[in-house]
Amino acid sequence: MAAVKIRTDQLNIYYGNSHALRDVSVALYAGTVTALIGPSGCGKSTFLKTLNRMNDLIDNVKIEGSVYLDGKDIYVAGVDVAGLRRRVGMVFQQPNPFPMSVYDNVAYGPRVHGIRDRKQLDGIVERSLQEAAVWEEMKDRLERPALGLSGGQQQRLCIARALAVEPEVLLMDEPTSALDPVSTMRVEQLMRDLKKRYTVVVVTHNMQQAARVSDHTAFFLGGEVIECAPTYKIFSHPDKQRTRDYIDGRFG
Repeated sequence: MAAVKIRTDQLNIYYGNSHALRDVSVALYAGTVTALIGPSGCGKSTFLKTLNRMNDLIDNVKIEGSVYLDGKDIYVAGVDVAGLRRRVGMVFQQPNPFPMSVYDNVAYGPRVHGIRDRKQLDGIVERSLQEAAVWEEMKDRLERPALGLSGGQQQRLCIARALAVEPEVLLMDEPTSALDPVSTMRVEQLMRDLKKRYTVVVVTHNMQQAARVSDHTAFFLGGEVIECAPTYKIFSHPDKQRTRDYIDGRFG
């Protein structure tokens, strides 16, 4: 069994009077892909954003419970949030490259963290684009505007940008929902490859995608985790009737 990388304990999130997450206690394992599934509005993305404190940016949010990264609570006083977000990177649903060159997009994070040496940056850019499986497509257009890329290329560029600061965990919020089938297939293969070096947590509305790419699956409903187990078990013989009903398409 892989080591636990992230663990939540009795996690509750409130947006004003709305109780968005209810007593969520799950473990996410190092070197695996965990898929978060469930109908719209069930708490998947809210949960994902708690893992690198992106919910801190939302007004009127209240967080109760604990989130542990390598056994240390990321919500205690004094935590370096910028440092946390370097360790736990995020890729969003819509590709969001910066309005600058491909090279500068990938080099942005390392520069923020103080790296200025061009040779070192060159190496980081190449490594990150290779890890994001887009180096061959980008190596001759590094100085071109990133906004001129296709949607699939933009999303893989955003993955490379997240990898450039060498995170330990990569959070992906429906990363293929805006992509065509070919680009989706490439990003799915990328997720499988990335777990060799990173812990990957992906929100997906596509249950077939969850079955294809993940090792573990957590099923969310009404702000609760109904069931969290190895993916083959969730999809073949789940313990809970509500999980079975969702997998069988009876609601959602």
